[in-house]
Amino acid sequence: MTADIEIRNVSKHFGAMTVLDDLSLSIKAREFIVFLGPSGCGKSTLLRMIAGLETVDTGEIAINNERIDHLPPGKRGIAMVFQSYALYPHMSVRDNMAFGLENIGMPRDVIDARIKESARILEMEHLLERKPGQLSGGQRQRVAIGRAIVKEPKAFLFDEPLSNLDAALRTRTRIELAQLHQRLQSTMIFVTHDQVEAMTLADRIVVMNNRKIEQIGSPMEIYDRPATKFVAGFVGAPAMNFVEATLDRSSRNATAKFADGISVQTEIASDQTIEGKYTFGIRSEDVRIVPAGQGNADGVVDVLERLGERTLVYARLGDGQQIVGSDVGNSRVAVGDKVGLAFDGRKSHLFGETGRAWHAREV
Repeated sequence: MTADIEIRNVSKHFGAMTVLDDLSLSIKAREFIVFLGPSGCGKSTLLRMIAGLETVDTGEIAINNERIDHLPPGKRGIAMVFQSYALYPHMSVRDNMAFGLENIGMPRDVIDARIKESARILEMEHLLERKPGQLSGGQRQRVAIGRAIVKEPKAFLFDEPLSNLDAALRTRTRIELAQLHQRLQSTMIFVTHDQVEAMTLADRIVVMNNRKIEQIGSPMEIYDRPATKFVAGFVGAPAMNFVEATLDRSSRNATAKFADGISVQTEIASDQTIEGKYTFGIRSEDVRIVPAGQGNADGVVDVLERLGERTLVYARLGDGQQIVGSDVGNSRVAVGDKVGLAFDGRKSHLFGETGRAWHAREV
């Protein structure tokens, strides 16, 4: 069983504070959707509204074309996995997984069959008789997911479930979640502020900020063609470089001009309307480190970040602005060196005063 989920013109207020403002979203059956955004943007509140743990002030939520926003959580056909594992410490793994099903009077043989299948899917048959205190953090999270699977829900909701895990375990559990989605083919909604989790897991990412949705798209659509300056700065590590600039529209494609006479020929059509001030944006991998005098600009190296396969070079321009570029993994550049920065104009972006983005023509 799986679900299409429709969120229509939903708003939420806590007293005088608006948390979500007239938000609409369609989620297709079997999609893995990630709500991504900074703390306080409303992503967990939206998830809790789908689950029935928060009320809907205005608007409606439907699953498979049936409104569910008036139903109690247990009647919505969803299962939620929280950041905290919320396991009963005195119960075995088996009993933790069975507890919710026993409460609704499900027959014992059905419960046992569901637990067996869930344990098989999560490869934790050997853990069923242990208690939570005998498990690692990753194993406890797996039990919490198993407790959701046995309900055979229409949709799974995950509220930052990896936040309590260490870095190595987060990576492994992230891969396990992706594999779980492939096996179950269920609708899944996952909340996180971690862009790596979003880029790894999502079929589509919903980027949220300041009570609203900034952009919805596949991971690479979000990365390559951010709809707003906020999205461009939030998704990507390091963040996209931003430089205040003026625009020369005298040729077919616009030329961005910075301070100190620096200019970059973009492939953004000059006839696109860009009013007032705007910002030039480019990702670090599209700024190549070259000898001084051979790029679009020169800068002095402030910091080097050696990542193995590449080296991030933080260089300061003559006007004080810092640009992050990329060099080879065994870069010979040293802090204090003067280097050239070669911008790939084909990969550049422009952002207007409202944050709206313009990109190069699509091929």
